[in-house]
Amino acid sequence: MRILFTGGATGGHFFPILALIREIKRLTDTSGILDISFYYMGPDKFGESLLEEEGVRCMRVPSGKYRNYFSFRNVTDIITLAWGILLGFWKMTFIIPDVIVSKGGYGSIPALVAGIILRIPILVHESDAIPGKTSRISSFFADRIGVAFAEAAEFFPEERTAQVGIPLVLHTNFCAQEVVRERLSMLSDLPAVGCIGGSLGAQKLNEIILESLDELVKEYEVVHQTGLEHITAVKEEASIVLEHGGGARYHAFGFMETGEMEDFYCISDIVVSRAGASSIFEIALWGKPAILVPLERSAQDHQRKNAYAYAQTGAALVIEEGNLTPHILLAEIKKVLENPELYLKMSKAAQAFARPDSATIIAREILNLGVHNKG
Repeated sequence: MRILFTGGATGGHFFPILALIREIKRLTDTSGILDISFYYMGPDKFGESLLEEEGVRCMRVPSGKYRNYFSFRNVTDIITLAWGILLGFWKMTFIIPDVIVSKGGYGSIPALVAGIILRIPILVHESDAIPGKTSRISSFFADRIGVAFAEAAEFFPEERTAQVGIPLVLHTNFCAQEVVRERLSMLSDLPAVGCIGGSLGAQKLNEIILESLDELVKEYEVVHQTGLEHITAVKEEASIVLEHGGGARYHAFGFMETGEMEDFYCISDIVVSRAGASSIFEIALWGKPAILVPLERSAQDHQRKNAYAYAQTGAALVIEEGNLTPHILLAEIKKVLENPELYLKMSKAAQAFARPDSATIIAREILNLGVHNKG
């Protein structure tokens, strides 16, 4: 069976694809019935090395991006997209996948158009509470549509749509806080505040954490993922802020590998985060109360809509970026950590929202579509 994945070449698209590939391997390796070949078609080299380690054949195809404002790049990108569609179709004729899995985004358009022309079964997965344009359009041709948030289901045909969460590469199998605390050289038994801005970090969150740091370390351990490009500057600033003490309670990382991310969520008593869909589902998987700070200028305002959709479950508080100050952040952290009843309520709401079986459900549907197409 040949399975082709496609997406917009961002962490929010790439890591769910990686999780699905690993789950399909797990399901088929135990049965030994199917021989699976994996392919990926995307607009750039984002994540290619990790995919190739999984035995995925990667094909790079250009794709234009439409902007909701006047730009001459819209004109040039139409030409780029047309070329990408032709190139994608040509490359796909050498493969003829049994099923195409799209994570949406402009980078998936060439593969989707080729799949529609070649009448290949398509599964679309939408991570955000408000679907992107590509997912909405491709849903007319999709055989199955999976959504992470219930709100997104309203945009798709009910008979072909299911709420399935987001496939995650992280697992909660081993979470011994004492071991992780020792690994991170945490000498106190104070609660831990985790701050993460997504795979690339978030400069605004970094700034607020640094402005709050002197007060934070008086009452908490602080675990901070800054993003690789920010780590040096953040550490230098933190050393100045904490020159009179408290430095042992601040733990900064540029980028976290899978195991380090699992440690991060394990050790954090509360998580301060952007509102990317995958981040929300990771937080929920560990059952951690969250304070979400949605990105102000995200595409289609999807982070803000993700944040409020999740907050409606009772698992998170939302602070708008324009309202984010050290005083407000500290007050919200204290409100949760110093109120055991509220903390437990938020933790239970997060656990109820989580979908630890997401990768398995979607992987089985992919295999089902592929088997029926081969038959």
